Amino acid sequence: MSIDGPVLSREADNLKRSVMRELLRFAVDPNIISLAGGLPASEFLPLEGLRECLDAVLSRDGPRALQYSPQYPELRAWVADYMGTRGISCAPDEVFITNGNQHGLAILSRLFLDPGQPAVIEEVTFTGIHQITVGRDAAVRTAPTDLDTGVDVEAVEAAFKRHPTPRLAVLITDFHNPLGVSVAGAKRARLAALAAEYGVPLIEDDPYAPLRFRGDALPPIKAYDEAGMVFYLGSFSKMLAPALRLGWLVAREDLMPRITTIRESFDLESSTLYQRAVAEFMSRGMLEPHLQAITSAQRLRCDTMLEALEQQLTDIARWSKPDGGVFVWVSLPEQLDTTQMFQAAIQRQVAYIPGAVFSVDGSTRNAVRLNFSNVKPEAIREGVRRLSEVIRTAL
Repeated sequence: MSIDGPVLSREADNLKRSVMRELLRFAVDPNIISLAGGLPASEFLPLEGLRECLDAVLSRDGPRALQYSPQYPELRAWVADYMGTRGISCAPDEVFITNGNQHGLAILSRLFLDPGQPAVIEEVTFTGIHQITVGRDAAVRTAPTDLDTGVDVEAVEAAFKRHPTPRLAVLITDFHNPLGVSVAGAKRARLAALAAEYGVPLIEDDPYAPLRFRGDALPPIKAYDEAGMVFYLGSFSKMLAPALRLGWLVAREDLMPRITTIRESFDLESSTLYQRAVAEFMSRGMLEPHLQAITSAQRLRCDTMLEALEQQLTDIARWSKPDGGVFVWVSLPEQLDTTQMFQAAIQRQVAYIPGAVFSVDGSTRNAVRLNFSNVKPEAIREGVRRLSEVIRTAL
């Protein structure tokens, strides 16, 4: 009897490597204009502010800042207050600190979803959402997303009505990854009502909301949640710096013991040092000027990309026009396959993310996701020009 190797779990067999992670290497190649990543511009990260806060925490708290520790109460209190400014009334005991939004998605997936059970996601969505649904062998039902108003609410309701009732739904509210669109205000209250009516836990994945650079902020879906069926995810990684690997979820207090137990099976806790440093950053009033600086820069870069697309591709493409976040979604003629086109783009020294990776069935093969936040305006113009050449050659 021969043994070829260990037998893998269904989840290990189903999970797919994130294409974005594989393509991050192009973001650091100086010869390639990378419109592929989702990184903030390094020059706008709050380096000195975080250095001051880390020094202050180590001086004040000493070894306590380096020990195992329960979730830092001051940070949970800050999140609860911040949620109040977004229209969500919650207590610190309803806040749970995570290692970023993907961590929160993984926790909530395991809280509600067993393999083989139905889950509702958008037809085109972030690959991390694929990983915690398709990757866990869920029976996925999808809803289309309008590039002007966000997810199709009627399609969501139709998916909720089908038997058996879905065990969870995941929607991205503001500045969608990859589509750049936000859910219209009129749809948000309806989505909260549908979650309550059909008893479907609705995970609101909202890491990009603080990165608004145009228009007025809208209350999250969670702000309309009267039944405790909406679970909100936010991110310090997007708000401050990716390397912090910190985020939060807002959930009913009665579920916190379950959430804590599931989290302990992963990694016990988030860095107490970084939790204390972020709380210090917030207490010193450093967040607002930081966000003003980064969103001002990202507005300029987004406008530059939209202008370049208008100049280079207006006759053969259409695209989203975000009011925040870091992405623009570009739809190209149906005969194009942007995955097949990718190597030609690399040879032309420009990178993007092929649209097919964001749909469960790969149907969005004629689209690309472009990032503007980590590319200087002059490079954006040149990158879109090169991309236009690649597209027109492929046509």
